[in-house]
Amino acid sequence: MNKKEHIAIFTTASLPWMTGTAVNPLFRAAYLAKDGCRKVTLVIPWLSKSDQEHVYPNDITFNSPKEQEKYVREWIEQRTELSCSFDICFYPGKFSRSKRSILALGDITESIPDEESDIAVLEEPEHLTWYHHGKRWKIKFRLVIGIVHTNYLEYVKREKNGRAYAFLLKYINNWVVDIYCHKVIRLSGATQELPRSIICNVHGVNPKFLEIGMQKKEQQKLESQAFTKGAYYIGKMVWSKGYKELLNLLQDHQNELDGLEVDLFGTGEDSDQIQDAAKELSLTIRVNPGRDHADPIFHDYKVFLNPSTTDVVCTTTAEALAMGKIVICADHISNEFFKQFANCRTFKDGKSFVEVTRQALTEQPAPLTDSEMHELSWDAATSRFLEAAELNKIPDQKPTISDSKSFMSSSLSFNKMSEDASAFMHFVGTALVSPVPDEQQIKELGLNITSKKHGFFTRKVAS
Repeated sequence: MNKKEHIAIFTTASLPWMTGTAVNPLFRAAYLAKDGCRKVTLVIPWLSKSDQEHVYPNDITFNSPKEQEKYVREWIEQRTELSCSFDICFYPGKFSRSKRSILALGDITESIPDEESDIAVLEEPEHLTWYHHGKRWKIKFRLVIGIVHTNYLEYVKREKNGRAYAFLLKYINNWVVDIYCHKVIRLSGATQELPRSIICNVHGVNPKFLEIGMQKKEQQKLESQAFTKGAYYIGKMVWSKGYKELLNLLQDHQNELDGLEVDLFGTGEDSDQIQDAAKELSLTIRVNPGRDHADPIFHDYKVFLNPSTTDVVCTTTAEALAMGKIVICADHISNEFFKQFANCRTFKDGKSFVEVTRQALTEQPAPLTDSEMHELSWDAATSRFLEAAELNKIPDQKPTISDSKSFMSSSLSFNKMSEDASAFMHFVGTALVSPVPDEQQIKELGLNITSKKHGFFTRKVAS
């Protein structure tokens, strides 16, 4: 019996933190394991208790990795109704308050035994390799695929001295991805160009949103108006998540949009400022706390307004389309995937925003077709991933250079030496800045530390 191909999915966050890099890799693992043709392991960060208290919502914390694994499994099984036969393992992580993200501690390639190191999927490859100090990913694994989730350059540009930082970050991202990834999948053209990259949206929506869409489709067959509410927006309540663009559009066109009512839902650092800005408008803008987008309160809204251009592929836009709503979004490269759907309306400027918004409020959404529902599903997203990654074309062994092709061999040899030198420079540089796990995390994860200074660790072998 042939050994099953092993896919290890490394990501930068985990539930109960409801961020894209926690949720989407979890769905990817569940659907890659669905047919039983391959072994799948999801590799997620384990945080100290103090970091858990800071990051995880609703005072949720875990005393052991087993507790968190149980929580993660129950969450995904409830939403997919799959047996979820993939494995879950943890690497030590630390939440950086300055970067508002989780950083890996030590050499996380050691999370996967050498004998199972077939394919690594790095969700946010630049993030996972900025401080990587350990084995070369492309030596440990025979194929390393990066999936770029975040438009880091756009976020950095909005900070003080942002353009200078963005210039530096662009170079660093390009450098580390070139060293550590064989292939890169960018979810949309809104991300920076990277070596050996292609553009493909390999994300789907939570099946519960498609169920809501199916219910609305059936309701539309029986009623003339299945959607009885007007316009809304949902998203983390920070200015960079579309609120600045939306409130500016509403402010500039209050007269043309007279009578428009918009409900905003979100929680975040800028909630008070956004609420104050909304009060200054003559339009009726209601600001509400954040809640689950699948909550019944959203089912009857007809129009989803999302002018954000900082997302790579906006999850809430996909969810709104899946629920059968009309979506109004910017004519921007990040929304290219959504233009294929009948209920997606785009605008180029303030004038066209007013036109599409007014028109949408007078219409009923087109019922979702079967093909549209499939395109939004995780089944379709998984098929796109397998095709984009060319997993069916992987050689059984790592490629070797043929001695008979002397010119090509010399060229490849030079490229390899150049990459080796670049990787060595990164290894030496990260020795100075790479964080290491603390003793409590080492104990909780059952690790053997072979070099405490640099955070090299191995898994303890069960006796």
